[in-house]
Amino acid sequence: MRRYEKRQRLLAIGLAALAGFVDALGFLKLGGLFVSFMSGNSTRLAAGITGVVPGSLFAGALIAAFVGGVMAGETVGRLAGRRRKQAVLAFVLVALAIASATATRGGDLVLAPLLMAVAMGSANAVFQRDGEVSVGVTYMTGTLVKIGQHLTTAFAGGPRFAWVPYLLLWLGLIAGATAGAAVFPILDLKALWIAVALAALLLVGAATLGTSHEE
Repeated sequence: MRRYEKRQRLLAIGLAALAGFVDALGFLKLGGLFVSFMSGNSTRLAAGITGVVPGSLFAGALIAAFVGGVMAGETVGRLAGRRRKQAVLAFVLVALAIASATATRGGDLVLAPLLMAVAMGSANAVFQRDGEVSVGVTYMTGTLVKIGQHLTTAFAGGPRFAWVPYLLLWLGLIAGATAGAAVFPILDLKALWIAVALAALLLVGAATLGTSHEE
């Protein structure tokens, strides 16, 4: 986060908010499974294998869909070259739109969440440096570690505010998840259309960044 300019940081925070929003919808609809937070799904999968938590095996399908989304996003990004951000965000938008259309038909608790996981996996391909994901926008454990590390450095006399960009990224996810949880009782998974609109806004924002030289 620290190596990116302000507009790119804002894009990352917006993506984190999108991930939080979508993940909250998935979590509430699936009764404790995630479409973005795969560490949690991995634990649920393990519990399902042992039979301790019934119904957790679907977590494995969500993990597979997420990884498939990462692969799809990475492929799209490679093909797009310097237009990586815009191309990957367009893919995220299409995946969320299909998931929204599927959810709007009603009664589908399989395809729509899997498509949501695909979208969230692909979102992590937006920011890349030297062939590796440089900003994880759908998972925050590493971000929280960075906050702790930079706070420690600040207390020891180092850069005073290096932790702030990571805090803002985390707060973006929290804000998105709060909004998702708030609208779910009213709209159910139809609230995914809000995520589609947000993804479209992020795509427009990414278009203003021009080409990328990160690869």
